[in-house]
Amino acid sequence: MAIHKGEFDVEILEDLIKQGYQGQELLEKFISMREKVPAAFEKMMQDLIEQSKGESYTKHSGGNFKIFDFKDQVVIVTGSGSKRGIGRGIANMFAEAGAQVIIADMNEQGCKDTVAEIKAAGYKADGFVLNIADEDSVNAFVKNVKDKYGKIDVLVNNAGITQRVTVHDMTLADMKRIFTVNMFGTFLITKAVVEVMKEKKYGRIVRLSSVSAKRGGGVFGGAHYSASKAALLGFSKNLAREVATDGITVNCVCPGAINTDIRKNMNGTEEDDIKLAQEIPMKRIGEVFEVAGPIVFLASKEAGYITGEDIDINGGSHMD
Repeated sequence: MAIHKGEFDVEILEDLIKQGYQGQELLEKFISMREKVPAAFEKMMQDLIEQSKGESYTKHSGGNFKIFDFKDQVVIVTGSGSKRGIGRGIANMFAEAGAQVIIADMNEQGCKDTVAEIKAAGYKADGFVLNIADEDSVNAFVKNVKDKYGKIDVLVNNAGITQRVTVHDMTLADMKRIFTVNMFGTFLITKAVVEVMKEKKYGRIVRLSSVSAKRGGGVFGGAHYSASKAALLGFSKNLAREVATDGITVNCVCPGAINTDIRKNMNGTEEDDIKLAQEIPMKRIGEVFEVAGPIVFLASKEAGYITGEDIDINGGSHMD
């Protein structure tokens, strides 16, 4: 795409902006001017275009949000087969950042669908059926990923389940079922993946806790869900200390009410959503990309001095 000498080609610039090239604000300024551009600016624009080729952006951000470079990195996102939750959005954002994304989910068709969606967009993905709560399944999965790709750079512990039930109506079986997936499953895959990361002296682990872990419910699930997500916070801080000298960081995000099908089905009617939003200082429900973005940051090389932290993503409904 050439910029014609002396006259700015508006159509070319608009096309570049739509593609998300770097220097968008500068380009928009020139377009709005619609004036002849000095030769010096012409060269600068040509250099800008060349420099920006290959940069990664994401369509999931609601705008041109530049994300970090994960080229040649292997990123596992558990629970990313379902289109109803946060996991698929996280996987897409990593893929658009250049990662080889590993989709891991119990739902085989969901794995295939997510992989197909990512590949159709021109990015890299592979899918594995995984029962996060079964030690043999976890160990076989981690071995298969290592054998195929040689390493694991990032683990996103997204897989989890919930249940809307009061303590009065809760059974011990309910409690065990939630902890088996949310806490014990996270423990199993983390333990296996950490050993692989140690070999390369590098790794990023990011897991999804919840605002419910800090405020004691009121948003999503019962007391057993809140307890399991609170357990993740303590587990993560302890592990962060253990593996810090191995070049591995461990962090959590704590989402509040996020616009997913799962939350909608749990929380009832549209009127319930409106009421919930009014209780949030920002007066709205969060979007998936607003959770995925901080996760991508915490998983980046640039976040290498952050470990043992938990980031609240809840529109102000809970503040530490």
